[in-house]
Order: sequence, then structure tokens, then C-alpha cells
Amino acid sequence: MSFDIAVTGPAAEAVARVVPTLVADGVASGIMTQNGSLWGPDAESEATKRLGWVEAVAISQTLVPGILELRDALRDRGVDHIVLGGMGGSSLAPEVITKTAGVELTVLDATAPGQVLAALGDRLSTTAVVISSKSGSTVETDSQKRVYEHAFRSAGIDPVERIVIVTDPGSPLDESARSDGYAVFNADPNVGGRYSALTAFGLVPSGLAGVDIEALLDEAGSVSLQLALDNDENPGLVLAAAIAGTSPLKDKLGIVSDGTHIVGFGDWVEQLIAESTGKDGRGLLPVVLEIDAPEIGASIPDLQIVRLVESRKETEEVADGEIEISGTLGAQILVWEFATAVAGRLLGINPFDQPDVESAKIATRGLLDARPEATEPLFVEDGIEVRGTASASSSVRTAVDELLAQLGHDGYVAIQAYVDRTALPELAELRSLIAARTGRPVTFGWGPRFLHSTGQFHKGGPAVGVFLQITATETVDLDIPERPFTFGQLIAAQAAGDASVLVDHGRPVVTLTLTDGAASATTLSRILA
Repeated sequence: MSFDIAVTGPAAEAVARVVPTLVADGVASGIMTQNGSLWGPDAESEATKRLGWVEAVAISQTLVPGILELRDALRDRGVDHIVLGGMGGSSLAPEVITKTAGVELTVLDATAPGQVLAALGDRLSTTAVVISSKSGSTVETDSQKRVYEHAFRSAGIDPVERIVIVTDPGSPLDESARSDGYAVFNADPNVGGRYSALTAFGLVPSGLAGVDIEALLDEAGSVSLQLALDNDENPGLVLAAAIAGTSPLKDKLGIVSDGTHIVGFGDWVEQLIAESTGKDGRGLLPVVLEIDAPEIGASIPDLQIVRLVESRKETEEVADGEIEISGTLGAQILVWEFATAVAGRLLGINPFDQPDVESAKIATRGLLDARPEATEPLFVEDGIEVRGTASASSSVRTAVDELLAQLGHDGYVAIQAYVDRTALPELAELRSLIAARTGRPVTFGWGPRFLHSTGQFHKGGPAVGVFLQITATETVDLDIPERPFTFGQLIAAQAAGDASVLVDHGRPVVTLTLTDGAASATTLSRILA
């Protein structure tokens, strides 16, 4: 089979108890016939417009010839390097698809000027850029498009020959790009961004980069019939019950890649589940874990370990209390989308809206318009500036200790790094360090990309998180053509805007600003160890 799941402990009890009810209610067939009433009257209007992903395999087949034709045309012109400018679901799906296939794709889901400059690099003469934005008005992707247009023109290259647009039909970007002569691929407007992996948003950049996208669609198609059947063996119903039906609810999901051939799947699942379920004070928080993460084996009552393994054989023996899953990438994508939708029904929320994502965008726009002076830090220690809900006389260690002291028995820590991740990848190691100190689940997100995914959970989910924000003093900056702000100003506004919205929601936030790059990052790790 292309997808296998084995469950033990509370998850197995949930499957036995919940799946028969889902079968009796006709949930599987209802989803596949795009019945928006499954999530209640308040969600029906939105849900009815967001179920197009169930037909993505069939509809996307029509896109494949055009993608392959453009890929071949680019290669004939010596273009063999694809850059993707996109955020959230528009970038995370192509990232996992290309990494799993072993195909190069430079993913630019960032506004840190150093990271943008690194993506521009010295390969412009052989580079094509995919700009992906469902709404057609995303500030990050608009900025990325502008800087590449300028770079191509400066190099004597016509941007129309090198920039490809993916967007919804009729969006502002769709209309302007077609008017300017760009190649445009439209995605199904009845598919939300986080459910768009098997639409143009996932397929265009992946296909242009060299992935066998026809095989990916075939993998997904292999489980479509199973998902449509109202029976106890439906893998989507089983997975939904296992992750969202436990009693009491284990609302933290530790996603562990344990030998699977799929690369980076946890990051994609994280945005799918967190943005879909984190609202109305409820939700499931995915926590992407290393194989030796402190949380594993720590007996955290509200943490459900979900282990992604290589083959069906490995699911024959499952550690007590864990879930083990194997499958092809295409099958995994479709089953997890289906299960997330069903999880929304079990949790009593609408899995297709994102009511709190816009709040950080509004705050960012306000700061970009006003561009106030940066607030003075409460104090500075060893090149690290401290702001937020820390006492003015603290050390960095004490400031973080005060933040972590606000963790409840059901809480989590979110580390948010608004920095150039190509320059400071070691910051990701703070996740396991803080998890070991607290004995609680810890998430790590690179800003601003997480604003388009887990940012919804941070504001709309259970109010049990504490937030450690890390920013950096930019040593370089980059103008955004025809915009009154730079990339450096943009990422600073995004970090400050997000912090202000979190504080408005009553979430504790401490911001640490690294003023000396890698040296400050090393100092921070030493202080927090």
C-alpha cells in the first residue's frame, strides 16, 4: 500500500471509539463530494469554497504538459537554476517535494536582506524565478518579485523570460503579470494555500526544478479511493481520530522523521495542522522533533508522538503510545490534508479559515507606514539586546528564565527567529536546549515564514504559549524597488508587529536582538545552556 498507519495506546483507543461514528456520519464521502456542512453552519460558507483539494490530482494533471514544456524551454536556453519566492504553503510544499526528490530548488521564503542577497547570488544568468502568491498581494512575494525584476534588468536580461507567476485567477498579480507578458499558471481558487501542495503552487516550482510531478500525482491518486470510502479502514479517518480524538486530548503532536525517505515533511505538516486547527482557543500544535529530541520518552501527558518511518514493515512493531506512519510522499500529502479536515470537525472548528493571520500583517503595515524609532532595549548583555516582558535589571539568562517560569503544565515554548537562516542556522539548536530545560514541547520557526502558518495557532489557539523572539542587527540592507522601505525595515516591522499582536493577546514575549551575528548567537547558546 502507498500509506500505512499503526496506532497504540490512547491513539488506538481513539480510533476504536471515533472512527465508527465518522463512518456512520458519512464524513469521508461527504468530504469527497465537497459537502461544506460537515463543519457546522458557521463554517459552511467558507468550507464549501475550500474543498477543491479533493479533486487536485485530477485537475492538476492538465497542468503537467505546460510545466514540462516550460521546463524544457528554459533548459534549452541554459537556465538550470530555479528560485521560488513564496510563503507558507506556497513554499513549504515545493521544499519538501524537491528535497525528497533530490532536486535543487532555492526557496526564498524570507525578508532578511542577507538571505535575499544570498538567493540572488552569482547565478543570475542561469536562473529563473517562480513567484507564488494565492492572493497576489503578499508583501514578501511582491518584494521578491521587484528585486528580481531589477536584478535581471541590471544584468541585461528581460524579466519576462525568467519570471514565472503562480496565483489565483483574477488576483491583482494575475492581472498585472498577464498584462506585462509573464508566463502565468493559475491554481484552483477553491483550494486554500496550506492545502495547495498538489496544485500549481506545489507542482510548478517542483516541476521546473526537475521533479517527476506526474509520479507525485500518481502517488496521491493511489489513495484517493480509500479516502472516499466510509469504512473503518479509511486511512484519513484513522489518522484524524488518532491525532484529534484522544481523551483527554493530546493536543501537542511530536512529528519525528525516523528513517523515512521523505525530507522535511514535518515542516509542511506543521503549517497544515497549526494553521487549520489553531483557532477559537483550540487546536493541535505540531512540534517538529529531532530523532533524539528531549521530548521523546519524557512522558509528557499532552504530547502524542507521531513517527514517520520508511516502510510498512516498520509499522508492525510500534512503541507504546506512539503512532507510526509510512507511505509515498504524494499519498502522505493527500492523507494528511484529509485527516486535518476531519480533525477540524472533531475539534469543532473550521479548518479552512485563518482569522488571526491578518492581525500580524496589519501591524506590520502600520509600522512600515509610521516607521517609528526602535524602542530602547531594557538592557544589553554581551552584544544581546533585551526587550519585552523582562525586568529592567535582568541578565539575558534571568530574562529567559522569567519567561519560561510562565509556562503552565499544558504550555509550550515558541522560538521565533527573524534572522538570515543561511547565516545563522545554529539558532535552530536552541529548540532542543530549551526543551531539555523546561520538560515541555518547544517549537522553532524562522520568521517571517511561520507567520503564514503557525502564526495562526500562536494567536488563535490555546493561550498557553510563551514566546522567545530572536532578531538581529542587519549588517547589510537591500532596497525594494519602488517601495519606500527596505528588506531590513520590512523584517524589523514584521518582528515588531508580531510581538505587539502577541502581547495584545496576552502572550508573554521576550525579544533578544543579536548585534554581532554569529558571535552573538554563540554567546546566546552559551548563556542558555
